[in-house]
Amino acid sequence: VVFVNKVDLADPELLELVQLEVEEQLAAYEYEGVPFVYGSALGALRAIEASGDPDHPDCACVRELVRQLDAHIPAPERDTDGPFLMPVEDVVTITGRGTVVTGRVERGVLRVGDEVELVGLLGASDAPRQVVVTGTQAFRRDVAEARAGMNVGLLLRGVKRDEIERGQLLVAPGSVKPHTQATAEFYVLSAEEGGRKKPFGTGYAPQFFFGTTDVTGTIDVGEAGLVNPGDRATIRFALIKAVGMEPGVRFAVREGGRTIGAGVVTEVG
Repeated sequence: VVFVNKVDLADPELLELVQLEVEEQLAAYEYEGVPFVYGSALGALRAIEASGDPDHPDCACVRELVRQLDAHIPAPERDTDGPFLMPVEDVVTITGRGTVVTGRVERGVLRVGDEVELVGLLGASDAPRQVVVTGTQAFRRDVAEARAGMNVGLLLRGVKRDEIERGQLLVAPGSVKPHTQATAEFYVLSAEEGGRKKPFGTGYAPQFFFGTTDVTGTIDVGEAGLVNPGDRATIRFALIKAVGMEPGVRFAVREGGRTIGAGVVTEVG
């Protein structure tokens, strides 16, 4: 769905030309028949602020955009049956309340009073720590539960700010373990895709990005000897810190500020 904004400032005769140009660009990526919605986002906001009426005529474009999104974009599937898992994106201290972690729930359902484990990172010898969730919020409102797909803040009992860090996982007890080593199927971007220009071998040490964290690791390419840009390979890697992971976890690999490849974990340990 394409929303053409600021139509109140544009020459009406140019709108058809704009649509034709955008349709041509989309067709190059096999997106044909995409619906277009015209309007002014700022005009809609000003109408809401002035009248408080969401049915104001100037808000019609936003209502139409929502209708088209509902009609053309399927609702994403949410894994609410699996064990709870949420990567920690940020940690804050709220005076009088305690420590709150924020993130997007990737799977499962969590309710106030449930016990979870903090898995991965911090010290090398830190074992998963069990904590109790005493409050959940979404969009600054208290909610009874946190479900897969929601961005939430979780209030944790008895945990200090410096005892949690971005990149850890909050999981159902015993469901995910921290690991430093794993086997993965890995694709190396070609130079044309923005990746490396030269091959690499065992001992190559880039940054691995898992969810909300990044950690240095070394790669073992095994009998392959060298892996060239554009290749797919089975690799082993060893991280300098333990990360909560399991088979099926996806990761990206970066070097010098650019992504050079991506993979999926097939075996841990």
